[in-house]
Amino acid sequence: MSLFHRIIPLALGLFFSAQALSQQAPVPPALAAKSWLLLEMGSGQVLTAENQDARLEPASLTKLMTAYLTFSALHQKTLTLEQSLPVSEKAWRTGGSKMFVRVDTEVSVDDLIKGMIVQSGNDACVTLAEGIAGSEENFAQMMNREAQRLGMKGSNFTNSTGLPDPNLYTTAHDLSLLAGALIRDFPEYYKKYYSMKEFRYSNITQPNRNRLMFIDPSVDGVKTGHTEAAGYCLISSALRDKRRLLSVVLGTKSDSARASESQKLLNWGFIAYDAVTVFSKDQVVDTLRVWKGEQNQVKAGFANDLMIAVPKGYAEKIQRNFVAEPRLIAPVEIGQKLGMLRVNIDGKPYAEYPVVALEAVPLAGFFGRLFDTIRLWFN
Repeated sequence: MSLFHRIIPLALGLFFSAQALSQQAPVPPALAAKSWLLLEMGSGQVLTAENQDARLEPASLTKLMTAYLTFSALHQKTLTLEQSLPVSEKAWRTGGSKMFVRVDTEVSVDDLIKGMIVQSGNDACVTLAEGIAGSEENFAQMMNREAQRLGMKGSNFTNSTGLPDPNLYTTAHDLSLLAGALIRDFPEYYKKYYSMKEFRYSNITQPNRNRLMFIDPSVDGVKTGHTEAAGYCLISSALRDKRRLLSVVLGTKSDSARASESQKLLNWGFIAYDAVTVFSKDQVVDTLRVWKGEQNQVKAGFANDLMIAVPKGYAEKIQRNFVAEPRLIAPVEIGQKLGMLRVNIDGKPYAEYPVVALEAVPLAGFFGRLFDTIRLWFN
């Protein structure tokens, strides 16, 4: 299994307790939407949410999963950007928003990705799905397998486009997992495609439907969606001072409303919370005793910067307490969990994170293991 398939959202390894600071926690805005969520990407913390587990129609937000699987195929080299895929009659006839590909022609994967992301082309999605999986039906099965792997427990996919289907649904929480994984696992493709403001194909120029891309320079993606049942939906990500927030807003009443409500949510997150780096990448949290190993110590820390969001004014009130796993026995692998870092703010529990081995400790030889076995009897 490749490295990116072993990446899991950091949120799975923590609890976030805004209630621990209930008297001081910032009051979130109320939005004119069916469901919403604001995610701090650096820590995996949900800063605020409303109806985040409500099952709703995703409309074209479905295309985030189509993009994720396309990027996965590029990563695994089963697809290349230069490769051309044939346009079937099914893809050509697919309704809704279009890239305007022509039947019985071939289109490069690079152009199809631009058509899918910038123009929200349903014809581009079906062409990619057929090129990757042979048929859109097979592709939908891939989408559901990937959703399960990502922890999207409230989602089901039936097509690559988001066109209405009674069995097509997702949640704000699940969409935050998907969009976060796309940004984290494929940063090179995210930066290349999702920041595009327009794309011209077949002599037709279409603008990106995300209004925030044109009014907020910190917004660099992600995707819009709309059907009559879903309402107007928008997932947006903004990067300010190396800090990234991801907003999911579902079910507003207009194009302008989804943009204004998303902007309201992002601005609140940046203003109400500070991002604090608790430990830097590869910084040693503690050095632990290892038994029966070639070395008798191992460095524990984090493989990536550990950043948390705290209410404004509370950065100086952070306390850290590392609780190690008892009696560590070799072999120890890089990335192996060695304990938990408990973070308190002003003496109240706030979050906890797994601390991992920064180096490997192989098993010692026979006499080394025997010596430590004897020592453990008396320890």
